[in-house]
Amino acid sequence: MVISIIAGILAAILILFSIKERMRMKRMRKEWDVIGESKSSALSESLAGLVGTAGGIYLSLIMLTTFLEIDLPSRVSLSGVSLEPMAAISFILAILSPYINRMFQGLKRLRYK
Repeated sequence: MVISIIAGILAAILILFSIKERMRMKRMRKEWDVIGESKSSALSESLAGLVGTAGGIYLSLIMLTTFLEIDLPSRVSLSGVSLEPMAAISFILAILSPYINRMFQGLKRLRYK
């Protein structure tokens, strides 16, 4: 029970850091909206981007496992928490994606110096 609470808190912290990184990236892009349009906050856009990215990864993983005919369990239980494995993997990859993008941008800068 304690392990599942700690895992939940850790997952929430990772999600918050991922959303914060997405918000930072959004601010750096400096997209100028047309005057008079309703504007959504950086938080809502970052959260929508996180869910959209996770959904795209999920669909890709489902198509890959269907194509390769890989048999996976429908549910995986970790410390009393039951998860669908493809959804969990896609959500973890979506959380990590801004950090991976940042790492690749840093590597590009090093390569072109």
